[in-house]
Amino acid sequence: MIDAHIHLDQYEDSVLEGLENQGIEALIAVSMNLASSKRTRELAAGYPGLVKPAYGFHPEQPLPGEEELNELLKWMTTHADSMIAVGEIGLPYYTRAEAEASGEAWDQEPYLRLLDRLLGLAVRLDKPVVLHSVYEDAWTVCDLLEQHPITRAHFHWFKGPEATIERMIRQGYYISFTPDILYEPEIQDLARRYPPELVMAETDGPWPFEGPFAGRPTHPAVVHDVAAAWGALHGYTLAEAKARLTANTVRFYGL
Repeated sequence: MIDAHIHLDQYEDSVLEGLENQGIEALIAVSMNLASSKRTRELAAGYPGLVKPAYGFHPEQPLPGEEELNELLKWMTTHADSMIAVGEIGLPYYTRAEAEASGEAWDQEPYLRLLDRLLGLAVRLDKPVVLHSVYEDAWTVCDLLEQHPITRAHFHWFKGPEATIERMIRQGYYISFTPDILYEPEIQDLARRYPPELVMAETDGPWPFEGPFAGRPTHPAVVHDVAAAWGALHGYTLAEAKARLTANTVRFYGL
């Protein structure tokens, strides 16, 4: 299988050794910022064919200054040949919600401008995008995708309202499920609803999970558990579920 979304550069210990023996053929390794992107590129160079790097700026962190952003965009353009996608990019739903809950003023416009520039770069480089975009933010991101226009969009660990789900399905956007599909009813409902041909499996490692994964390090091999849970919701055998999810990832990322 393929882990469709993992933060490899955030692991203290390597998880890359012996993956083939655990049924993992590739990883889509996303980045947080310029330093993260450089580290992800180094990991990909050390494990060619196994690590597929994506470069970008994660929205759940302080905004970059203009010089920092320009340096990132220039670096991404220079290294476009090694980049499988622009990501992880999106809007800071959790940071904004926390700020608003504490009564702090919030200005979303700088984040929208940042995302717009990153989407513009994806268009110029002809790359798909990996999106951090959930709940009400996802509708706004759909607006931006259509304005550019971008059709190859992967909403990782997506959660959102029915109207947004319907819109994303119409546009043919992909989503991916994490290990929380084993214990979150909301995610299980989404998995039943979303077309099987537009779905992938991910870990978002090293993010820790609950349920049967509580207290365990998040390893790429748990995408097999994701496949089993997703397949059970659709009546697929484990082999069928793994094959479908892998084929979807290969098709989306052009592997």
